[in-house]
Amino acid sequence: MALTKPNQQLRRDLKDAAALLKWSGVDLFGVAKRLLAAGDEISADELMMIALSYQAMEDKLAGYADEVKAGQISRDAEQRK
Repeated sequence: MALTKPNQQLRRDLKDAAALLKWSGVDLFGVAKRLLAAGDEISADELMMIALSYQAMEDKLAGYADEVKAGQISRDAEQRK
């Protein structure tokens, strides 16, 4: 079943948001590692927790994108305003 144009855009937006979270999390982990090496364990731990929450949300968004593709979630053309 082909996706409608609004659903294609919704899926694309969800995948883009998931990718943005993924790479932001990777960057945060890099900063956290540098802080840890500098001896700032508290800040490093906080950044790692944020990065892990990004990863959890990335997984949810990727799952929603899969649901759009499967037709379980859809967007009406009127909802896109």
